[in-house]
Amino acid sequence: MTRLASFAVAGGSGFVVDATVLTLLMKLTPLGPYSARIFAIAAAMMTTFLINRTVTFGKSGRHVVHEGARYGFVALIGAGLNYAIYSALILAAPGVITPLMALVIAVGVVTVFSYLGYSRFVFNRA
Repeated sequence: MTRLASFAVAGGSGFVVDATVLTLLMKLTPLGPYSARIFAIAAAMMTTFLINRTVTFGKSGRHVVHEGARYGFVALIGAGLNYAIYSALILAAPGVITPLMALVIAVGVVTVFSYLGYSRFVFNRA
């Protein structure tokens, strides 16, 4: 339960970073919801990696580069799923589903995949 709670904190932190970067980029730059989300996801991935590695799962025993590559593999698949769901929702209901609403739904759907990937493939003890 402690690991799951820590994962929720990491994910919540990543979500805050994701939503903040998305909102700021859309307000302060000419980037739209699709291109801004790419940068937001990247910032969230870095945030969650650091928290998951130091708090949630701990070091796996692999070299940090190897561990980072595994994390990146799972994170990129998760990010692709997340981005696809996010984009599909905005395209399916333009003006009804806002980028932040789409972000919440997409993150919620991909959370289980991420937890299983990180706990079983990235941070399992080498």
